Amino acid sequence: MQRFEPGQEVDGRYRLISRLGSGGMADVWLADDSLLDRQVALKFLHERFAQDHQFVERFKREASAAGGLQHPNVVGVYDRGEWEGTHYIAMEYVEGAALKDLIERGLSAGEAVEIVRQILAGAQFAHERGVVHRDLKPGNVLVDSDGRARVTDFGIARAGVSEITQTGSVLGTAHYLSPEQAQGLEVGPQSDLYSIGVILYEALTGRVPFDGDSAVTIALKQVSEQPRPPSELNPNVSKALDAVVLRALSKDPANRFSSASEFASALDAAEADPSGAGLGRTAAYGAVAGAAAGAAAGAALGADPAEAAMAQEQQAAQEGEKQGWMTRRRALVIAAILLLMGGVAAFALTRPSEVVVPKVTEKSRATAEVLLERRGFEVETLLRPFCEEPNTVAEQNPGAGEKVDEGSTVTITVSTGEQVRVPAVAGQPQAKAANRLQRSRLLPRPRQRASGRVKAGRAMGTRPKQGAEVECNSTVTLLVSKGQNLVTLPDVIGQQREEAESTLDRLGFIVDVDTRNADQPEGEVIGQDPGSGSRLQKGETVTIIVSTGAGSVIVPDVEGQSEAAARANLIGRLLSVFVQEEVTDNASEDGRVIDQAPTAGTRVRAGDQVTIVVGVFEEPPPEEEPPPEEPPPPKAPPPLRPR
Repeated sequence: MQRFEPGQEVDGRYRLISRLGSGGMADVWLADDSLLDRQVALKFLHERFAQDHQFVERFKREASAAGGLQHPNVVGVYDRGEWEGTHYIAMEYVEGAALKDLIERGLSAGEAVEIVRQILAGAQFAHERGVVHRDLKPGNVLVDSDGRARVTDFGIARAGVSEITQTGSVLGTAHYLSPEQAQGLEVGPQSDLYSIGVILYEALTGRVPFDGDSAVTIALKQVSEQPRPPSELNPNVSKALDAVVLRALSKDPANRFSSASEFASALDAAEADPSGAGLGRTAAYGAVAGAAAGAAAGAALGADPAEAAMAQEQQAAQEGEKQGWMTRRRALVIAAILLLMGGVAAFALTRPSEVVVPKVTEKSRATAEVLLERRGFEVETLLRPFCEEPNTVAEQNPGAGEKVDEGSTVTITVSTGEQVRVPAVAGQPQAKAANRLQRSRLLPRPRQRASGRVKAGRAMGTRPKQGAEVECNSTVTLLVSKGQNLVTLPDVIGQQREEAESTLDRLGFIVDVDTRNADQPEGEVIGQDPGSGSRLQKGETVTIIVSTGAGSVIVPDVEGQSEAAARANLIGRLLSVFVQEEVTDNASEDGRVIDQAPTAGTRVRAGDQVTIVVGVFEEPPPEEEPPPEEPPPPKAPPPLRPR
């Protein structure tokens, strides 16, 4: 098998990202499509299918047909090709969950019907264009984030006759195969409808209708047994829905729905009327849970042909039970399977012994050839340009660990080395530029650089420059802009002028100095513009404000001081003095300050005026003596009384 690794380029267009899964037929990888700049799912066929030429031709025809299935419920096929002997298909990449996972979590009846309705829409579109899926199962249905069901692997699962006749096996999963597929008979659109019926059954009940210990056991049940009605496993399933499911699971393709559209219409009718009255002939299939004999009698009396067909199937099943497990139909199926198994056994007994292919990739050519020849292999050597070191094995086919016939040829592809050109990435976002370099098989190493022209986060260029030829897988420096070269402005308040100027000059700023009267000591920085923490380009101007030391003054208390002392005190504080005299009759206030304005403790600017009031003593005038008091007049003698 071809060796695949993340980062590997396929067919000069697809670069592998990661493996999405692996199945019985192929490996699926997520890849970047460098031509159309989109992600795709790449499916690589396993080696055993590539050796079947009839299968490969059918694969090519079906892949071409599937490429025309452009429908909302079908995963699109973009491209097919062959690369180094490996056949691949490029498909639409859908982010979502497989229906298988959703069924395991549990679905309501309404959700199950809605998903199956969408599967039927995709199947109808394919059937109208002559494409039959042949391997419909929950694992081949994806449900995206919008709830849209997408059927995948159209055109790939149709294996054809060659695989059946040569290996005696039937491609597909036994649980979902129609009875005609299980018997190796011709299949058609009704086979897909049977598989969709199984999907609906499982979505409604959480179980497949038929299960067993082996694929043979399951195939026998598909051919000969009747399923239990879904409502017996899930009471929320209506009788009408029972009838739709059981008709889809009819053993005879002629008794199933004629088309996916008819199947979908029956689902609509079952949802509209759970009683089944509007289902017409489909309603007869709801009688599976009842007595088949009654249905057969009704058919004999002229009942609907669908009821008769269903009754016949029921009668056949009941007769088989009466006759024992080994019915005629089962005997024929077992005989066919035994014949196929006998052919396989005969082939196994006569084929050459198998040996395991050793790993020789990453080894030198000489070492690989010697190792393979010692194991009995024939060696074919191809020389191709690869990123690997020259003269080193880059690929081998068959791959390491595979079992092949003794004496088989192992093809090794030896690297001759490869030069690649550095692509142009300037102006692209960093992630896109790095992805572009990786697609060119180069290893990007981002380095940030300041730029006033290129927006932050975008590529400025590379080292080596674009167009240069370098070794494949070599490291290329991706120059990424971090925007303008901005410097954070520090806090210089409190520093001396010389220190602040030196700090700002070292950072590339131009310093402008302003002075201001302030309380701080002379030469101390008391402000800056812009403030600290600002982001500036080198060469911008920063203004610092420096104190002159001539700041505000607190008016001292000079009351009670002599005029001379008060003057000296105020002038020493850089204040001007205005003297106002006021007469006082208090000799102790003579020549001294008896009042001041502003009052003591007031903060004023240097040079402001302070008024002091100085007392001037004047003696008060003497008090006048009161005039002497005049003596009172003599008292008059009392009057004489007459005698």
